[in-house]
Amino acid sequence: MTLVQAGIAAAFIVTLGLFAAVEVAARREGSRVPTLGEVCGVVMRYRVGPLPVGRIAMFGFWWWLGWHFLAR
Repeated sequence: MTLVQAGIAAAFIVTLGLFAAVEVAARREGSRVPTLGEVCGVVMRYRVGPLPVGRIAMFGFWWWLGWHFLAR
């Protein structure tokens, strides 16, 4: 593993740790921080006229994620 690959792996680990920390903070009693599920729910309900823009954005994000990390 090169230094660049190790740095990228470390960045992903830190990012996942931050997501976990925010989720734990959101689930505390009386917290005003929304959970990841609540944020996804708000995004999924976003519409511009009859077009479900939030659902299209979520689909695009998951497609991009799968394309870059699972297509090998």
